[in-house]
Amino acid sequence: MLDICLLGTGGMMPLPYRWLTAMMARCDGSSLLIDCGEGTQVALKEKGWSPKPIDIICFTHYHADHISGLPGLLLTMGNAERTEPLTLVGPKGLERIVTALRSIAPELPFPLRFIELEEARQQMKLGPYVIDAYRVNHNVVCYGYSISILRAGRFDVERAREQNVPMKAWNRLQKGETVEMDGMTYTPDMVLGQPRRGLKVTYCTDTRPVPVITEYAQDADLFICEGMYGEDGKEAKAREYKHMTMYEAASLAKKADPRQMWLTHYSPSLTHPEDFIDKVQKIFPQAKAARDGWTLELTFDEE
Repeated sequence: MLDICLLGTGGMMPLPYRWLTAMMARCDGSSLLIDCGEGTQVALKEKGWSPKPIDIICFTHYHADHISGLPGLLLTMGNAERTEPLTLVGPKGLERIVTALRSIAPELPFPLRFIELEEARQQMKLGPYVIDAYRVNHNVVCYGYSISILRAGRFDVERAREQNVPMKAWNRLQKGETVEMDGMTYTPDMVLGQPRRGLKVTYCTDTRPVPVITEYAQDADLFICEGMYGEDGKEAKAREYKHMTMYEAASLAKKADPRQMWLTHYSPSLTHPEDFIDKVQKIFPQAKAARDGWTLELTFDEE
């Protein structure tokens, strides 16, 4: 199971009814945050979710509306007596920028680990998550992320018995472990069928529409995408500042065909994004104009 909460849907500046960009995922007792704009802590409090289990924070880029909430969040996590390491992921320069921000949060009871992205595409396995980072097209180096929960194939009792795999190794093999027992090595592929469909959430903001987004959003359970502008006449502004209109985002979704799309990262001038959703849904019917605090519980397909 994978829980998703879109904590903030605003771009550029917070509003009384809209916090800045942040999304949280929860799986198997571990939480992952993408971006940490101003108001992220308040949004977590409003939702009733705790910052303490956050093990990973991924940053798309280092504009203030995506990272300005970090120092306060780190202090809160420290005050909650967290001691486990926190992993931070982001474009090159991450450690330098976080170190500067920590001038107001210099003492923490937990270590920080940094993963700086330098390739156009980079995959990592952290906790229960497989994280795919892919470079997009903003006016600074910026990445989108796909967060996946993999699902192994079914346990095949007959295959296990045919290969004389001891029953006391079955449970560990089913969890994906390699087992050495009585001088023999047993691997998961000896007892598991083909991998089954897992769960995937693809997230991107602050970019022009580029093909790599469609590629990573393909077959996603949820595609969260910037829809900065919905009003007519904003196309040139979107191109100039390297953002997307709602309709460009919907066109990406039409090509990728995720199960559903949430629009986010609205311009402060876009006070009622839902007013434009009918036009968006003519391009991609499964699109929704998300609001702060929207949650979704994703579960594996029944078979």
